[in-house]
Amino acid sequence: MRSTPPRRTVLTGLSALAGAALLPSPARAAGRARPRAAAAITLTARASAESQRIRLGAAQRASDFFTTAAHAPANTPVTVTVSAPDGVLPTLYVGIPDYYATPNAPRAYALTSGANTVTDPHGGPIHLTLTGSGERATVTIGTGSVPMPTFVHGSTSESAFQAQLDSATASGYVQLRSAHAIVTLARATALQYRTEDHAALLDTYEQLLTSHATFSGLSGSTGTHARNPLPYHFVNVTKVASGVGAYATHGYTGYPSGAMAYIAGVNGLRTGGWGMYHELGHQHQQFAYKPGALTEVTCNLYSLAAQRTLGQTSRLLTKDSGGKDVYDLAFTARDSGTEYTALDVWQKLVPLWQLRLAFGTGVWPELHRLIRTDNPASAADADRYDNLAVYASRAAGRDLSEFFVTKWRFPLTASGKARITALGLNKPSVDASTYRE
Repeated sequence: MRSTPPRRTVLTGLSALAGAALLPSPARAAGRARPRAAAAITLTARASAESQRIRLGAAQRASDFFTTAAHAPANTPVTVTVSAPDGVLPTLYVGIPDYYATPNAPRAYALTSGANTVTDPHGGPIHLTLTGSGERATVTIGTGSVPMPTFVHGSTSESAFQAQLDSATASGYVQLRSAHAIVTLARATALQYRTEDHAALLDTYEQLLTSHATFSGLSGSTGTHARNPLPYHFVNVTKVASGVGAYATHGYTGYPSGAMAYIAGVNGLRTGGWGMYHELGHQHQQFAYKPGALTEVTCNLYSLAAQRTLGQTSRLLTKDSGGKDVYDLAFTARDSGTEYTALDVWQKLVPLWQLRLAFGTGVWPELHRLIRTDNPASAADADRYDNLAVYASRAAGRDLSEFFVTKWRFPLTASGKARITALGLNKPSVDASTYRE
């Protein structure tokens, strides 16, 4: 699938799997403005982000990047030596993905075996990709590059990272790395939040990524329902469009400077990071039951799960100026005859979360697994609404026709209704449409 413009949103309310492959040994920081000492990075080829997206049935890709702890200055030749005994060659990228900036994407440089020289006109962090199935390659990034301060979860001490921040000043970026996350921060941001406990920050990233994976019915390292072995990339972007707080697109989620308290700060991420949970949700939401009107809805299922993981109060219980929470408003709209498609994005979330409240924590993980197994047709929005009701019924083990059609007035087609009937399931013993937190 071709990369598309990012799914954008205003962040309302912003106030050891595959670890070795993701975390090549970083170079030690060099002195101020000194060249980076050559460091050999051994890579193991892995499946592409696009192939993983297809396996997962997700709407967006994770990242193909391996990090390097190296930065390429603009217009400076950087020597790169490659040994690829298994015949699979890596690609080197310079720069960060930054949709609204110029340039707005990292530049790719195909590498050959032996000596290479890369000169990038803009400069930026150096990443590598190696796509395949377990093939090995060693890349040595040598003269011309400079060290980029890098905190590796479970490896780098806080004192060593602080020393990097003080000595490796020639890079405009800093990176934090864990088994499933890459966090790329502007140097100014990293300095602003340098007193944070970076191990605790990455602990929180891992906790949130595990929460999203668990909600998606993912576990283990092999098979259709294995966790994504590739990292999710969180980028401190330089600019966004007017009115946009952050965005998600293929390969990364982008956050401007105004969101940094919730991306680079432990307390902000743990207590007020809904926007990050939401954008990460976009990279987990499945396409087969995501009609256009639910793009900004089903991603928030993962956000609600993350809130529970972190012990937060549900966003659906937030009261408006009249003292009504989202359940109150959704029930009022529904009971007055409003069609599901006419509800606002928060009200649309209520019946989807009711499935979890009524049928247990396993219903959404099972729905994800069924979608991955069947890969149902989903070319049109009508297909996706039908898939939602059909696969929710299968996951719950109950005929949910009344819930979707009669109670909440989802726009199911005659074919969708017939598909549910054909399952031969019993009616539920509870009225899920009455459930609330």
